[in-house]
Amino acid sequence: MGGARTMRTRPGGTEQHGAGAHPRRGLAALRGWGGVASMALACLLATALILALPQLRGDNDPGKDGGSDAADRLTQAAPARADECQAPERSLRPATKDGPTIEKIKQRKVKKLVVGVDQNSYRWGYRDPNKGVGKLEGFDIDLAHEIAEKLLGDRDAVVFRAIPTNQRVPAIQSGQVDMVVRTMTVNCDRIKDVAFSTAYFETGQQVLAPKTSDITGYDDSLKGKKVCSAAGSTAETALKEKSFGADIRTTVPNQLDCLVRLQLGEVDAVVTDSALAAGQAAQDPTVELKGDKPFTTEYYGVAMKKDADDLVRRVNDVLDDFRKDKDGWRASYDRWLADDLGDSAGPPKPKYKD
Repeated sequence: MGGARTMRTRPGGTEQHGAGAHPRRGLAALRGWGGVASMALACLLATALILALPQLRGDNDPGKDGGSDAADRLTQAAPARADECQAPERSLRPATKDGPTIEKIKQRKVKKLVVGVDQNSYRWGYRDPNKGVGKLEGFDIDLAHEIAEKLLGDRDAVVFRAIPTNQRVPAIQSGQVDMVVRTMTVNCDRIKDVAFSTAYFETGQQVLAPKTSDITGYDDSLKGKKVCSAAGSTAETALKEKSFGADIRTTVPNQLDCLVRLQLGEVDAVVTDSALAAGQAAQDPTVELKGDKPFTTEYYGVAMKKDADDLVRRVNDVLDDFRKDKDGWRASYDRWLADDLGDSAGPPKPKYKD
């Protein structure tokens, strides 16, 4: 792909102005803003279709016993004490042999891996509105295809399910998906509820705001500003721990919704992963990352059920090859992320528990 460029589609969002919105500012911004509003609308429609897909029939089908009530209960987790969690990105050592979890997947009537993904994160997991409602593409989507190929022998043996940010953990625990590959940060709270692979990407939280804003980063310049974050995200956690006097009441199911609210003038800034924010800035030339660098260091991992040790080990084996293969991590990074994030030293080195 060429340099960072704006998607030139007419915004078709149905976003409503809130009580504190600035309609003129929002509409003016949207007129010069290609793609994100239309992407958001397309994603809402496509999400309904993906989540409405019938479950794969079979005794070992994900989601057979899951339910929304159970998911709501499972998503509640007590905060971890700092001394109880060291290097949460450590994972189980890789293995090449299949175990009971993978065997059950292979015994399904439709032998496919069910993967929770995003479909509105530019460059990571999204549908390009210039191509219509087409196939999902992006860095995370490449990785999901790679896992399907290595585990089931078919790169297309995967069913993608669109999962909102705040439903990633419940979707795994309730069995709606086998795994989540969705820019999901490994942290001390989440490892209580789900298991993670080794890290496949390093990132951190950063502030996104209009170029004309007097916000300078994650600092006192946020005082009195309305800041948006995705519910259940590490950004929300960081803001709750230290808000610098910002109004942080605006939370949304998906992080792209924050950018829509920013463009409508309903909020003054967004806090999200710098890797995601860079993609959003590439879509909209009126916004930029604030601050010299992210104010946290975090790692993305593939999330799976706590008791699926065999699946975790096999995915870690896939990731080992993905990091080393010239057609793997590096090729996917260069294709999707290099234009926005620049040169990379490569993927983080894996850390193991045993």
